[in-house]
Amino acid sequence: MDDRENFMRQALILAREAAHEGEVPVGAVVVRQGEIVGRGRNRREGAKNALAHAEIEAIDDACRRLGGWRLFDCELYVTLEPCPMCAGAIINSRIDRVVYGATDSKAGSCGSLTNLFALPYNHRPVSEGGVLAEECASILTDFFKTLRKHEI
Repeated sequence: MDDRENFMRQALILAREAAHEGEVPVGAVVVRQGEIVGRGRNRREGAKNALAHAEIEAIDDACRRLGGWRLFDCELYVTLEPCPMCAGAIINSRIDRVVYGATDSKAGSCGSLTNLFALPYNHRPVSEGGVLAEECASILTDFFKTLRKHEI
Protein backbone atom coordinates (compact mmCIF):
# COMPACT_ATOMS: atom_id res chain seq x y z
CA MET A 1 0.00 0.00 0.00
CA ASP A 2 1.41 3.39 -0.94
CA ASP A 3 1.33 6.48 1.28
CA ARG A 4 -1.63 7.96 -0.61
CA GLU A 5 -3.75 4.90 0.16
CA ASN A 6 -2.54 4.77 3.76
CA PHE A 7 -3.52 8.39 4.43
CA MET A 8 -6.83 7.97 2.58
CA ARG A 9 -7.57 4.97 4.81
CA GLN A 10 -7.04 7.22 7.82
CA ALA A 11 -9.53 9.68 6.33
CA LEU A 12 -11.96 6.78 5.76
CA ILE A 13 -11.77 5.89 9.46
CA LEU A 14 -12.91 9.43 10.26
CA ALA A 15 -15.66 9.20 7.62
CA ARG A 16 -16.96 6.03 9.27
CA GLU A 17 -16.97 7.81 12.64
CA ALA A 18 -19.06 10.58 11.08
CA ALA A 19 -21.51 8.03 9.63
CA HIS A 20 -21.80 6.31 13.01
CA GLU A 21 -22.97 9.65 14.45
CA GLY A 22 -25.49 10.24 11.65
CA GLU A 23 -23.32 12.68 9.75
CA VAL A 24 -22.60 12.52 6.02
CA PRO A 25 -19.48 10.33 6.00
CA VAL A 26 -16.60 12.56 4.97
CA GLY A 27 -13.20 12.41 6.64
CA ALA A 28 -9.97 14.34 6.10
CA VAL A 29 -6.37 14.39 7.30
CA VAL A 30 -3.61 16.95 6.83
CA VAL A 31 -0.17 15.44 6.37
CA ARG A 32 3.23 17.08 6.69
CA GLN A 33 6.45 15.19 6.01
CA GLY A 34 4.69 11.84 6.28
CA GLU A 35 2.97 12.61 9.60
CA ILE A 36 -0.70 13.37 10.20
CA VAL A 37 -0.89 16.83 11.75
CA GLY A 38 -4.62 17.46 11.42
CA ARG A 39 -7.78 15.36 11.47
CA GLY A 40 -11.37 16.22 10.71
CA ARG A 41 -14.73 14.74 9.90
CA ASN A 42 -18.09 16.08 8.95
CA ARG A 43 -20.03 17.39 11.96
CA ARG A 44 -22.59 19.73 10.38
CA GLU A 45 -25.69 18.06 11.85
CA GLY A 46 -24.38 17.70 15.39
CA ALA A 47 -22.77 21.13 15.47
CA LYS A 48 -25.72 22.69 13.59
CA ASN A 49 -23.09 24.61 11.68
CA ALA A 50 -22.66 24.90 7.89
CA LEU A 51 -18.91 25.37 8.39
CA ALA A 52 -18.37 22.01 10.14
CA HIS A 53 -16.92 20.21 7.10
CA ALA A 54 -14.18 17.60 7.45
CA GLU A 55 -11.61 19.68 5.54
CA ILE A 56 -12.23 22.80 7.64
CA GLU A 57 -11.88 20.80 10.85
CA ALA A 58 -8.66 19.12 9.64
CA ILE A 59 -7.17 22.46 8.55
CA ASP A 60 -8.09 24.03 11.88
CA ASP A 61 -6.52 21.12 13.77
CA ALA A 62 -3.33 21.35 11.70
CA CYS A 63 -3.07 25.12 12.21
CA ARG A 64 -3.39 24.69 15.98
CA ARG A 65 -0.85 21.87 16.12
CA LEU A 66 1.68 23.60 13.87
CA GLY A 67 1.18 27.04 15.38
CA GLY A 68 0.32 29.02 12.27
CA TRP A 69 -2.17 29.48 9.46
CA ARG A 70 0.22 28.78 6.60
CA LEU A 71 0.29 25.04 6.01
CA PHE A 72 3.29 24.98 3.69
CA ASP A 73 4.60 21.52 2.79
CA CYS A 74 1.25 19.99 3.74
CA GLU A 75 -1.11 17.72 1.88
CA LEU A 76 -4.81 17.17 2.52
CA TYR A 77 -6.38 13.74 2.04
CA VAL A 78 -10.17 13.78 1.94
CA THR A 79 -12.71 11.09 1.08
CA LEU A 80 -14.89 13.41 -1.05
CA GLU A 81 -13.85 16.10 -3.52
CA PRO A 82 -13.87 19.47 -1.72
CA CYS A 83 -16.75 21.93 -2.13
CA PRO A 84 -16.14 25.62 -2.96
CA MET A 85 -15.92 26.64 0.70
CA CYS A 86 -13.35 23.97 1.49
CA ALA A 87 -11.40 24.63 -1.73
CA GLY A 88 -11.19 28.27 -0.65
CA ALA A 89 -9.91 27.27 2.79
CA ILE A 90 -7.33 25.01 1.15
CA ILE A 91 -6.12 27.88 -1.05
CA ASN A 92 -6.02 30.32 1.87
CA SER A 93 -4.16 27.90 4.15
CA ARG A 94 -1.49 27.36 1.46
CA ILE A 95 -1.85 23.56 1.39
CA ASP A 96 0.35 22.29 -1.45
CA ARG A 97 -1.61 19.25 -2.57
CA VAL A 98 -5.08 17.77 -2.21
CA VAL A 99 -5.79 14.07 -2.70
CA TYR A 100 -9.43 13.06 -2.73
CA GLY A 101 -11.30 9.82 -3.16
CA ALA A 102 -14.80 10.18 -4.60
CA THR A 103 -15.75 12.90 -7.05
CA ASP A 104 -18.69 15.18 -6.29
CA SER A 105 -20.75 16.09 -9.35
CA LYS A 106 -22.98 18.43 -7.31
CA ALA A 107 -20.40 20.57 -5.48
CA GLY A 108 -16.93 19.32 -6.44
CA SER A 109 -14.60 22.26 -6.88
CA CYS A 110 -11.35 20.49 -7.81
CA GLY A 111 -12.41 19.45 -11.29
CA SER A 112 -15.89 17.89 -11.29
CA LEU A 113 -18.20 20.91 -11.32
CA THR A 114 -15.47 23.54 -11.43
CA ASN A 115 -11.78 23.74 -10.56
CA LEU A 116 -11.05 26.62 -8.21
CA PHE A 117 -7.40 25.57 -8.08
CA ALA A 118 -7.01 26.48 -11.77
CA LEU A 119 -8.04 30.11 -11.23
CA PRO A 120 -5.34 32.78 -10.87
CA TYR A 121 -5.36 32.98 -7.08
CA ASN A 122 -2.13 33.74 -5.24
CA HIS A 123 -1.79 30.04 -4.37
CA ARG A 124 -2.69 27.07 -6.56
CA PRO A 125 -2.72 23.66 -4.90
CA VAL A 126 -2.24 20.55 -7.00
CA SER A 127 -5.11 18.07 -6.82
CA GLU A 128 -5.45 14.37 -7.51
CA GLY A 129 -8.71 12.49 -7.43
CA GLY A 130 -9.65 8.86 -7.45
CA VAL A 131 -7.53 7.45 -4.62
CA LEU A 132 -9.59 4.58 -3.16
CA ALA A 133 -12.49 6.12 -5.08
CA GLU A 134 -14.73 3.05 -4.93
CA GLU A 135 -14.39 2.69 -1.17
CA CYS A 136 -14.89 6.42 -0.62
CA ALA A 137 -17.97 6.50 -2.87
CA SER A 138 -19.46 3.35 -1.41
CA ILE A 139 -19.46 4.67 2.16
CA LEU A 140 -21.48 7.66 0.92
CA THR A 141 -23.84 5.53 -1.18
CA ASP A 142 -24.47 3.14 1.71
CA PHE A 143 -25.10 6.02 4.11
CA PHE A 144 -27.70 7.62 1.86
CA LYS A 145 -29.40 4.28 1.10
CA THR A 146 -29.79 3.67 4.82
CA LEU A 147 -31.01 7.22 5.39
CA ARG A 148 -33.68 6.88 2.67
CA LYS A 149 -34.87 3.55 4.14
CA HIS A 150 -35.48 5.24 7.49
CA GLU A 151 -37.30 8.17 5.89
CA ILE A 152 -39.85 5.95 4.12
